[in-house]
Amino acid sequence: MGCIARKMLMIYDNGEILRLPAFVDLHVHFREPGFSYKETIASGSMAAAAGGYSDVFTMPNLNPVPDSIEHLSVQREIIDSTALINVHPYGSITIGQKGGGQLVDIERLSSLVAGFSDDGRGVQSEELMLEAMRRCKAAGSIIVAHCEVDELLRGGYIHEGGYAQRHHHKGICSESEWREVERDLRLVEETGCRFHVCHVSTKESVSLIRAAKQKGLPVSCETAPHYLLLDDSMLQESGCWKMNPPIRSKADREALREGIADGTIDCIATDHAPHSQEEKSRGLEHSAFGIVGLETAFPLLYTYLVGEGVITMERLVELMSSAPRRIMNLSEDTDSYTLFDLSDEYTINPDRFLSKGKATPFAGWKVRGRCLKTVCNGRQVYKYTPRCSN
Repeated sequence: MGCIARKMLMIYDNGEILRLPAFVDLHVHFREPGFSYKETIASGSMAAAAGGYSDVFTMPNLNPVPDSIEHLSVQREIIDSTALINVHPYGSITIGQKGGGQLVDIERLSSLVAGFSDDGRGVQSEELMLEAMRRCKAAGSIIVAHCEVDELLRGGYIHEGGYAQRHHHKGICSESEWREVERDLRLVEETGCRFHVCHVSTKESVSLIRAAKQKGLPVSCETAPHYLLLDDSMLQESGCWKMNPPIRSKADREALREGIADGTIDCIATDHAPHSQEEKSRGLEHSAFGIVGLETAFPLLYTYLVGEGVITMERLVELMSSAPRRIMNLSEDTDSYTLFDLSDEYTINPDRFLSKGKATPFAGWKVRGRCLKTVCNGRQVYKYTPRCSN
């Protein structure tokens, strides 16, 4: 543990309590309005608070899609009345979040949303993305891109690797991600638009982003805990292992770890994507894409990255708090913090999650680091209450 973390460490008779700046997640799905049976802003923000987060940025795959001021106001009203923490909505890039067709009114929406994303779909038309970047640049906004080439998906649902071949599953090739990353970085160079790449999962994407940063382009990116800790050799025949992009190879995982260590990857987001139990109980092929992660991110990363010497505690705090704040121009907030007991070891049990979603590939993993309290804007939004079992 480095000097900064030591300054934040408080030793008590019953453990080691670390005070950290509250975390910021640039990529969550809170499902409301439209899909509240999966998650609500209330339940999602409770889960976030329990994970140490004070700020989250919500993706626009909702009903109605926040593609106009009128539609955005529906979500805003729910946020204002039910959110425990700071919830920042993205607007969609295209009307209806279709990844094509017509762009939203970026100029009118830019002051009301955190940025623009069609997460879940890549914008397929180069001309459309070029125009979106030009308009976002002029408006001083940011594009937060799900990079995926539809024609390269070919019906796949897990990584096109050894597990898919052995078990006769349809695979998603790595090129479906990095080819669109490559295209969009070229458009960033042309327009100067601020650009953030969502859930990076391939070694090629890491290399492309590293090169773009060396050129001084206004590019940032995120990856998620599951891409840093898992690879496709670990897959199981369960919907809890299905997400998009998929868990990829060991070589990809190692490249991502190098990326967080050398600064190529700016931050870690969870891509918290809750679904109903029924939607996640149909096996790898037929389950919905997405897992939850807000309540497990820090303990997993502390245990298996910091604890194993992959990164320092300071770097983990940078990845989960200060870097995402910087990307989204959020000021440092000394009134928002979280307390973790680093000595508390327990087993991840989805039945204990506050999120409505329970699907995680980390069920049964042993971790250290229990969130004891989260304070957002000077107000306590979560306090851990011990129960009879972990």
